[in-house]
Amino acid sequence: MITVTNLSLLFASRKLFEDVNIKFTPGNCYGVIGANGAGKSTFLKILSGEIESTSGTVSITPGERMSVLKQDHYQYDEYPVMETIIMGNPRLYEIMKEKDAIYSKTEFSEEDGIKAAELEGEFAELNGWEAEYEAATILQGLGIDATLHEKNMKDLTGNEKIKVLLAQALFGKPDILLMDEPTNHLDFKSIKWLEEFLINFDGIVIVVSHDRHFLNNVCTHMCDVDFGKIKLYVGNYDFWYESSQLALQMMKDQNKKKEEKVKELQAFIARFSANASKSKQATSRKKLLDKITLDDIQPSSRRYPFMGFKPEREVGNDILMVDGISKTIDGETILNNISFSISKNDKIAFVGDNEIAITTLFKILMGEIEADEGSVKWGVTITKDYLPKDNAAYFDHSDLSLVDWLRQYSPDPHETFIRGFLGRMLFSGEEALKSVNVLSGGERVRCMFSKMMLSNANVLIFDQPTNHLDLESITALNNGLRDYKSNILFTSHDYQLVQSVANRIIEIKPTGLIDKRMSYDDYLESVK
Repeated sequence: MITVTNLSLLFASRKLFEDVNIKFTPGNCYGVIGANGAGKSTFLKILSGEIESTSGTVSITPGERMSVLKQDHYQYDEYPVMETIIMGNPRLYEIMKEKDAIYSKTEFSEEDGIKAAELEGEFAELNGWEAEYEAATILQGLGIDATLHEKNMKDLTGNEKIKVLLAQALFGKPDILLMDEPTNHLDFKSIKWLEEFLINFDGIVIVVSHDRHFLNNVCTHMCDVDFGKIKLYVGNYDFWYESSQLALQMMKDQNKKKEEKVKELQAFIARFSANASKSKQATSRKKLLDKITLDDIQPSSRRYPFMGFKPEREVGNDILMVDGISKTIDGETILNNISFSISKNDKIAFVGDNEIAITTLFKILMGEIEADEGSVKWGVTITKDYLPKDNAAYFDHSDLSLVDWLRQYSPDPHETFIRGFLGRMLFSGEEALKSVNVLSGGERVRCMFSKMMLSNANVLIFDQPTNHLDLESITALNNGLRDYKSNILFTSHDYQLVQSVANRIIEIKPTGLIDKRMSYDDYLESVK
């Protein structure tokens, strides 16, 4: 168990959070949520002992081992993959090294024999004989091929290193797991394997993630970091979000009878409880939800941007025809004879192992680069807008204010009109006058969304639109794209965005493409 008592942290002349009192208990998974900069990662670092709090204490049940997902991808470059993973259990690794040192001696004393016997006993207690098998099983679950298991870390790609560090954190049955964005750069199969691992994990899991589907599948509780406080709520992310929004509406709506809202909240709790029954983790969550009272449901003070994309005109019958597109970059074939067309109401998610291929395709569709072969033909009724993965070109060498920057793309130059769109993206008051060259990555993306809303385009293209966004912005984007009444082409690592928005999936493969008119869940089932 982890007990946090009266915890406060003064950071950069302001209180990041104060008077935090929480208990984390075994068998539960806690998702830490909050706006960018709220202190989620910092809170995990305090729990792990990496940094000290200004006041208060963090106490862990004696004898329990904590494992933390490492973020330094170069820390273990000189070590073999298997050895790196076993380092996840420091005591086991220490014993292995001590044993090797003793057995490598040319003269083996009686004292050495006694020490070796003691080490062998502890080695067996720590399941040392199964260590390499366990490490290999975790690696395979995360999609690391057996041919890489004996290589040095420096020989792996960046994404492969990330998976090894995740395997290191999971190795050796720790009592407590702390993980900051564990699904970053994982493919959907690896994420599914990780979800199953955590669902069956008996210890404490505390995780920071922007992946709503992941939080929904594994979490029994949400820790909300907001306005200098950290509050604990029962349920997964969807339950926290929907219940807090329902409670907020209840507070705002004074005209309806309180009894009606009470019944609405009670029905909401019952519905979520009934749905939580498909897995060990969900069953645990159901028991917790059954105990919730109306007083436990509180409105969130979190602010959500509003994203409403409206096409100025309806698309015609001819939208887009792509015929035999091929592209080679630096001698490597990126796209190979790609052909497809778009029909009305298509919302297409492009998936595949090679993100460069999808980005290259989008750039060709937008006319930023030319294909080596093939053709792209847009219909005469089409107006399109595009969110690139790298938006730096829109902001580089610019000292414009947000208002003046957005004015470049606005049909109405009046400041009141422009401020209205910036306000939807939470840039209000003085925020709208700051220079665009000081914006964070997430703020830049929100500016791009304002630009796209102003365009009133009837075809929208998004390349990894959730990059740099917090959960509030991701949720708002998801709602905006789901409600958009025209065509979308997009690619995203966010499972829930793909599943809830796309009605057609196109997978880009080295040999061509797979094109299925179905939901993402159905697609994954069809290609197993």
